[in-house]
Amino acid sequence: MFTKYFNDYKIGETWRSKGRTITEADIVNFASLSGDWYPLHTDAEYAKQTPFQQRIAHGLLVLSVASGLLLFEPGIVVAFYGMEHLRFVKPTFIGDTLHVEMTVVNLEDRGDGTGIVAAHQEVKKQMGETVAISVVKVLLNKYGK
Repeated sequence: MFTKYFNDYKIGETWRSKGRTITEADIVNFASLSGDWYPLHTDAEYAKQTPFQQRIAHGLLVLSVASGLLLFEPGIVVAFYGMEHLRFVKPTFIGDTLHVEMTVVNLEDRGDGTGIVAAHQEVKKQMGETVAISVVKVLLNKYGK
């Protein structure tokens, strides 16, 4: 998504990523890295007793995978600026394949050779069901050097 200079974006422009399947190894590795061993993510017997009836991916794992599906072009992207209005609206299970759909919702020229692109982001499962929504903001250079 973030492969063009700020001045090349238009409000309403859309983009869709490739997909990536969530594995048990992803969940275990994320738990190891983050220290989040909450049993809903890591204990199959515990998870069977929850409304989900099985383990679910950590919300922050879902966001990390979504970030990895985005395209950030060096020299164009100055920095990740932040996220707003984040909600996890459905669970992500082992075996779900996620992709990201984005729509540009705001362009803010900072007057210093950079601008912020704000995009509504939906992380979706293989059947089109949305699992997470947010507004992602990225600081970009306005022009090439």
